[in-house]
Amino acid sequence: MPAAPDFPAAPDKVTVRRALISVSDKTGLIEAAKQLAALGVELVSTGGTRKAIAEAGLPVKDVSDLTGFPEMMDGRVKTLHPIVHGGLLGVRDAAAHKQAMDEHGIGAIDLVYVNLYPFEQTMASGADYETCVENIDIGGPAMIRSAAKNHGYVAVCTDIDDMVEVLTELAAGGATSLKLRKSLAARAYGRTAAYDAAISTWFAYALGETAPKRLSFAGELVQTMRYGENPHQSAAFYRFPDPRTGVATAKQLQGKELSYNNINDTDAAFELIAEFDPAKGPAVAIIKHANPCGVATGASLAEAYDRALACDPTSAFGGIVALNSKLDAATAARILEIFTEVVIAPDADEEAVALFAKKKNVRLLTTGGLPDPTSAGPVFKSVAGGFLTQSRDVTRLTPDDLKVVTRRAPTEAEVRDMLFAFTIAKHVKSNAIVYARGGQTLGVGAGQMNRKDSARIAALRAADFGLDLNGSACASEAFFPFPDGLIQAADAGCTAVIQPGGSIGDAKVIEAADERGLAMVFTGVRVFRH
Repeated sequence: MPAAPDFPAAPDKVTVRRALISVSDKTGLIEAAKQLAALGVELVSTGGTRKAIAEAGLPVKDVSDLTGFPEMMDGRVKTLHPIVHGGLLGVRDAAAHKQAMDEHGIGAIDLVYVNLYPFEQTMASGADYETCVENIDIGGPAMIRSAAKNHGYVAVCTDIDDMVEVLTELAAGGATSLKLRKSLAARAYGRTAAYDAAISTWFAYALGETAPKRLSFAGELVQTMRYGENPHQSAAFYRFPDPRTGVATAKQLQGKELSYNNINDTDAAFELIAEFDPAKGPAVAIIKHANPCGVATGASLAEAYDRALACDPTSAFGGIVALNSKLDAATAARILEIFTEVVIAPDADEEAVALFAKKKNVRLLTTGGLPDPTSAGPVFKSVAGGFLTQSRDVTRLTPDDLKVVTRRAPTEAEVRDMLFAFTIAKHVKSNAIVYARGGQTLGVGAGQMNRKDSARIAALRAADFGLDLNGSACASEAFFPFPDGLIQAADAGCTAVIQPGGSIGDAKVIEAADERGLAMVFTGVRVFRH
């Protein structure tokens, strides 16, 4: 590795005499340029940025005036020149660097403001391959990295918020501080890393590579948190460049700041409720610790909420409520009768918002839509020393996907109940058992180490709240390895069972189902959730 040269220590304060500005997003550009000009800073710029500054009546040099070379090759080459990068990388107080700068007529550049070609937005818009490639910035990241490396002398800004900090220091003392320049450099490398991650991820997707040799992803800070899952853990929330509709894109209308656990549980709730198309009717899910305590459909949103709550009103206390359609006043009033941490919906009407305003601590989020449950995409899980990635589970079953394996075939009503229950089981921590009937969960058994216990706990919960399991459907997210779990469900009153099948013990499980007159179907699809 290269040894660190014996450079003089960087100064604390650096006067800004020349600034190089080249921005794609010109928000706040002219005001920033005016402030710099008023401070006597020489402005150097490129293309459209230079034109905008000049049209504002401010003196500005084209970068070609420094380099002696015109912009060329459809704008691909404008700043990739020793005059530019020497002015950024030269260590002013190092004798050899100063001599080289003097010999080659390289003037120092003390401030760089560059935001990049909008590659992320271009990619998100669904642009074709060639358009995406043309929106890969080359000169911008090179200047940012050069300036950031030489942060001992150069302040580098990649968005208007960075510029505001620089201008504040310049207005106060006429110079940038080393502390700020270091902070700006760290942010700058974060920005170029995120930019390159977006490009490499897009390339892998465009080439059909599901497991590229190197996988990078990046997010932008949304908020820091008081603590993480527990009070002794630190936490923060980041948003991807092209976020999926949900908690990361939601607008918080009121309530306290979202916590780590709030965000985790709200995401689980909204992903579950997105399984229910609002065009087919209202649906509500109530979540606690990322598991559903109750899910239901109804003739109205208020009815769906009441039916979901009935499944486990004890666990619903302090839970998350997700709705698949616009929150109305009647439903809002019902939700606010018990303590609820977060309510998330595609929208909320004015009356509902007014009711929530009376309970200022309850967090109300609207998203403008639902995530697409059939949309492919990666999900990640950290492990010691690395991370796992897999495709999102987009399982969507229809009656045609079901294979009847018992002597008795299910009725149409039982098929509807089985599909409803299996959809919920997909969102329950394994081992999972869900009892349901008529578009309502009746009992949920989550996260047990064996399937029989999950079936027993789900039945106990139903009994605790006076819910009759006779004639219900039972869904298991993975196969029954032995008949005991199925027998537990049958004894509780279920008459129809849906499970993936595929166990070496399938024959014995089917035999137990036939002995009890159950209808059982295999899906051929497992939906583990850990």
